[in-house]
Amino acid sequence: MKGLYYQLSPSEGEGTFVFQEREHVPPPSEYHVKLQVKACALSCMNMKLVSEIKMEKEFVPVGREVAGVILEVGSKVSFFQQDDEVVGILPLDSQESGLCEVLWAHEHHLVPKPGKVTWVESAGTIRDGLCVYTALHFLARLGPGKSVLVMDGASPFGTLAIQLSHHRGATVIATAYSEEDKQYLEKLIPSVARVIDMSKGNANLAESCLEETGGLGVDIVLDAGVRLYNKEDLITTKPQLVPHKHDIITLLAIGSHWVTREENLQLDPPNSRSLFLKGASLSFLNDEMWNLSNAQQGKYLHILKDVMEKLSTGIFRPQLDEPVPLYEAKVVMEMVQKNEVRKRQVIQF
Repeated sequence: MKGLYYQLSPSEGEGTFVFQEREHVPPPSEYHVKLQVKACALSCMNMKLVSEIKMEKEFVPVGREVAGVILEVGSKVSFFQQDDEVVGILPLDSQESGLCEVLWAHEHHLVPKPGKVTWVESAGTIRDGLCVYTALHFLARLGPGKSVLVMDGASPFGTLAIQLSHHRGATVIATAYSEEDKQYLEKLIPSVARVIDMSKGNANLAESCLEETGGLGVDIVLDAGVRLYNKEDLITTKPQLVPHKHDIITLLAIGSHWVTREENLQLDPPNSRSLFLKGASLSFLNDEMWNLSNAQQGKYLHILKDVMEKLSTGIFRPQLDEPVPLYEAKVVMEMVQKNEVRKRQVIQF
């Protein structure tokens, strides 16, 4: 069965996406199920992480968020039966591409798909929902009455973060990076208390957030990247939409939580001093943290099940593009890898 893979080029340090037959796939264990894939969502591949954890190989499988029907079950599978509809995320060390019609998956990487949820919706929501739950519940302890700042609120991740925060009774402030994003976020009112337009470059993020919170500051901040240097120190012609780290520290409330996706964040002693005085905490959101360790597999599966429940009840309304046929998967994945698309891309079989 053919699948989509990322072929590394040793000489150039980059690679290309290619369809090819699976080779040397290890035989499934007694805990695996045979899955007929109905939909597979596409996410940017973190090749730096793959290299760091020594999983780099010539052909890296593409497509890990899958939804489908179980065709066969191993002799020791206890969670599922034949013909069950499931959704899940293939592990980092998976040898199989999610962009093929049939694959083998371990039962501990799958959860039941609600009947009223479509294949495309389930595959397109599972990863962003996991990240949002990890950020807001596991790291930031979201609760009623909190104030939450969601950077790039119109992104697939930001949209679910706004919806979950509003559902839990929090006041949400979101930033927009374009006029289209601003219009989209304004349609989410009253889920969003205030939209801050960063596209024109004249918005004072810290001042706007302090004004909205009566000078108290924001309890939870989810960033979408931060600027580590001042504008005059950067040699670039591109507009700087992401905030400076000092702006985020300024707008934090007492006892607040800053959840960052900036893996190279560097804090100077004055920055650390400000966080100390506010009793604020800083957490790093790693999309793969649950896959890098199986110590909390039960909690991981519970989160996936809750994401599907929120999707089935309409609390989550994901930002999905129109489904794409399999023969266009290579072109679309190239766009995803270059960050040229805004909505979540899903391949429908």
